Amino acid sequence: MQHWPAWLTSTVAGCCVFLLLLPFSHYDAPQQGLLGELILIQQQIQQHEEEVRRAAAANTVRSPPPESAPSPPPNPPQQTRKSSDKEKVDQLQEELLRTQLKYQRMLERLEKENKELRKVVLQKDDKGIHQRKVKKSLIDLYSEVLDILSDYDANYNTQDHLPRVVVVGDQSAGKTSVLEMIAQARIFPRGSGEMMTRSPVKVTLSEGPHHVAMFKDSGREFDLTKEEDLAALRREIELRMRKSVKEGQTVSPETISLSVKGPGIQRMVLVDLPGVISTVTTGMASDTKETIFSMSRAYMQNPNAIILCIQDGSVDAERSIVTDLVSQMDPQGKRTIFVLTKVDLAEKNLASPSRIQQIVEGKLFPMKALGYFAVVTGKGSSAESIDSIKDYEEDFFQNSRLLRDGMLKAHQVTTKNLSLAVSDCFWKMVRESVEQQADVFKASRFNLETEWKNNYPRLRELDRNELYEKAKNEILDEVISLSQVTPQHWEAILQKKLWERVSTHVIENIYLPAAQTVDSGTFNTTVDIKLKQWTDKQLPHKALEVAWETLQEEFARFMAEYKGKDQDDIFDKLKEAVKDESIKRHKWNERAMDSLRVIQHNALEDRSITDKPQWDAAIQFMEETLQSRLKDTDSVIRDMVGPDWKQRWLNWTNRTADQHIRNETKNELERLLKLHDDHTAYLANDEVTTVRKNLEGRAVEVDPGLIKDTWHQLYRRHFLQKALAHCNLCKRGFYYYQRHFVDSELECNDVVLFWRIQRMLVITANTLRQQLTNTEVRRLEKNVKEVLDDFGEDMEKKTHLITGRRVQLAEDLKKVREIQEKLEAFIEALHKEK
Repeated sequence: MQHWPAWLTSTVAGCCVFLLLLPFSHYDAPQQGLLGELILIQQQIQQHEEEVRRAAAANTVRSPPPESAPSPPPNPPQQTRKSSDKEKVDQLQEELLRTQLKYQRMLERLEKENKELRKVVLQKDDKGIHQRKVKKSLIDLYSEVLDILSDYDANYNTQDHLPRVVVVGDQSAGKTSVLEMIAQARIFPRGSGEMMTRSPVKVTLSEGPHHVAMFKDSGREFDLTKEEDLAALRREIELRMRKSVKEGQTVSPETISLSVKGPGIQRMVLVDLPGVISTVTTGMASDTKETIFSMSRAYMQNPNAIILCIQDGSVDAERSIVTDLVSQMDPQGKRTIFVLTKVDLAEKNLASPSRIQQIVEGKLFPMKALGYFAVVTGKGSSAESIDSIKDYEEDFFQNSRLLRDGMLKAHQVTTKNLSLAVSDCFWKMVRESVEQQADVFKASRFNLETEWKNNYPRLRELDRNELYEKAKNEILDEVISLSQVTPQHWEAILQKKLWERVSTHVIENIYLPAAQTVDSGTFNTTVDIKLKQWTDKQLPHKALEVAWETLQEEFARFMAEYKGKDQDDIFDKLKEAVKDESIKRHKWNERAMDSLRVIQHNALEDRSITDKPQWDAAIQFMEETLQSRLKDTDSVIRDMVGPDWKQRWLNWTNRTADQHIRNETKNELERLLKLHDDHTAYLANDEVTTVRKNLEGRAVEVDPGLIKDTWHQLYRRHFLQKALAHCNLCKRGFYYYQRHFVDSELECNDVVLFWRIQRMLVITANTLRQQLTNTEVRRLEKNVKEVLDDFGEDMEKKTHLITGRRVQLAEDLKKVREIQEKLEAFIEALHKEK
């Protein structure tokens, strides 16, 4: 018979040591007697094992020779002796089994009392009776390192080789149930035949005074002794899993981190992976099978990972997929623990129970392991409590022929023994590998720091979040600067941009049609009608467009000017995105349109120029406008007719055929204008015919459309020249204006029109400036803050907008330093615990 494993003996020793270290008041005489009786039974088991071994050896010596050799006829005394020896072996075997079961029951009783005592001590310590600062437990320190590593992208061959228990198995093999038995709570969501584990779940198990669970990124504590908290925890796990799965996928590599504390729970870190599947069913992504395989390989290829391989005992072992996968990743079985679940169903269904023995001895399929365990995780009902499952498991193995016939050893059964073995293996692996891993990260940190010093010697090592906060402050400063723009600056820009936007309409659609009328009364009537139509339909809308564009341009200008003050160009992409998104969200106050329309209408209705300076300003405004239009018209005509003789001589250029025709047409039309200085804007058909025939007489073939087009530009220039001359005459017309041009040959109603336009521009700019400074700038500031807050919560957005080798290097440096520091703190605590 095999001796009891070291971890089971150490459990007894640990219980004894803990009880002996407690003050005498913590336990009574019967408990001390229980310890002595437990040690005595352990000695009896060793004695029984030795007797069974000797008896079995003696029986083997007396066994009959092979069938091939002739055997003498047996004599009756020898047969009797053999029968007696066999009965003795069977009797010793049965007595050993009874003693082992008694030992197991007493051990469980002792552990239960030990658990209650530890709970009392932990509760007192939790309340601060010892008046000392509560430190993080050893397993919590280790779990923090693993949490950081799960988010760390190893770009420098700094591989994560820290131990953790990786739980793998076929779908519906009972992985979840085994984990819940180890955690002593029904914490995982369930579904009948449906895939429930959709992403890795890292569970950190540790001892504590209260049975509670908590997510890494949440402050909520779930009381695992209350069914409503358990139900809420299961819902939250399921919600997080579904949320982590991207659209079009079935599983996700994103890890959910959960810690479970409670009295008597073995300290370790387990990672539950989605169950391995053989077939992709309807509703699953087509690559689900491959994704699960690659995810499982990624976790198992860690040379220090302990593989907890779960096999469903109720189905044929040949149908298992996971055993082949595990044997590929750990062919020598140096870090694999095999668990056969649903042994109660297996014993009931299998014709030959020895098949179970072959499985747990590693003889049925070529997969090696450190240890083999058989467990029962309930009767299949999700309503079963952990305590009822434990009782059912103990009752089953006590009455099972698998133990009675010696097919299984007592230390190979129950999830309690399994959790002890896994925890022992986990900590052994941690102690053997953690210092080496710390050295690896230390070397990686040195390499990263060296690269930073060589490439960015004058810059601080700011990670992406720190850079974002710096950029956020800069952007907010730039937006606040908008409120410091002077009213004069706003109004000057608004007035200039608004005139640029509406000047063409004023000249082409209001002034020129009215100026070509026959008298001043018709001029004023035409102007009033067109101004009213313009104000009702277009002007307010154009004004608000100008104001909004001005606000955007000023915002962009401040951001550009700030860039010159030693600004980091790494923020350019982010600032542009913030600006665009803020502008996209900004909606101008709708009521501003109606109030602006009334103000503009009233301004254009006024015709009362009160003093000579206003008159002179209107004339200057009119003169500048007309000169600008005349300059544009001259440019158009030059392009039409080509270079003159001077340009042709100096630049060695010639007119094209079309330009030659245009030039001849221009000369003919200019002669017409000289004859009729007061000609109307339109060319009569007979005049077109005359011009065409005159050109044909000079061998120039010309189209009537070209004649009219050329006439339009020539008449425009002629009209603007006359208007400028008239404008010059009106400089002394203020006196006649005051008399309403009565008995005067000089009428300057066009000056009054330009004064009205100019006054409307001033009043509109003032109104828009008030709206900007009082409302819109503040609303833009609010939009920018909201956009910055939204971007700050979107890690994917920040990663996209703040990029580059420098950012990645700073991120890696921060992570590696944090990992190294936490590893060193863990190692220090580990040494103290030894």
